[in-house]
Amino acid sequence: MTALVRIVLIDPSHPGNIGSVARAMKNMALSDLVLVRPRSFPHAEANALAAGADDILAGARVAATVAEAIGDCGFIAGTTSRPRSYHWDFDTPRDVAARIAGLPAESRAALLFGSERYGLGTEDLNHCNVLVRIPANPEYCSLNLAMSVQLLAYELYVSREQPQSHTQLELPLAPSGDVEHFYAHLLEVLKEIDFDDRTGHLMERLRRLFNRAQLDRNELNIMRGILSAVQGRRGQSSQRLRDERDGRE
Repeated sequence: MTALVRIVLIDPSHPGNIGSVARAMKNMALSDLVLVRPRSFPHAEANALAAGADDILAGARVAATVAEAIGDCGFIAGTTSRPRSYHWDFDTPRDVAARIAGLPAESRAALLFGSERYGLGTEDLNHCNVLVRIPANPEYCSLNLAMSVQLLAYELYVSREQPQSHTQLELPLAPSGDVEHFYAHLLEVLKEIDFDDRTGHLMERLRRLFNRAQLDRNELNIMRGILSAVQGRRGQSSQRLRDERDGRE
């Protein structure tokens, strides 16, 4: 596996869980940890439960938002144990590990883990290319945060040893920060053309569509070029109408 993998903990409330996650990461040779709005970090309990993975904690970064935490990542997977109200593409940990193994060299992937109490919020999900659901006893499927990280990290570690028979992507995926600029551009154009959003969920559905597609840099540039062309053509049409009106006057 050549892709770089980042573990992102969103709103972790217990410092001991952060330490246990660091230990799980070091067991499976992962080192990139980002904490979004941790309640207590650094903390002695985190260091105690890291049990020798203090270097992971020392290198951990704190981010104010999920967008900041994943801005340079091209593939984002979110973990969840709850059913969702909209259509999502779900993978198992083994499936998502194989997908990450197929990413281009030097691509960066992020695995998002929500708070211990609430999991991932809707805004967090909007960043994801795929959701990961860990198979478990349906009568008791709640997993500890560190357990969830351990299971995903294990599958990633094993995937390094497996020969990859699927076709690997060749071009770098567009980083999340650039994709967010595309979504802002898309929303701008939809408003300019007065596109009717009858359900109120249009952008959520469009985000899921493009997130599933995993746009590479070239594809993203093509989409931005199309949007710019639409705006340019509208500008020409508006100018032509103004000229015709001025001519009649």
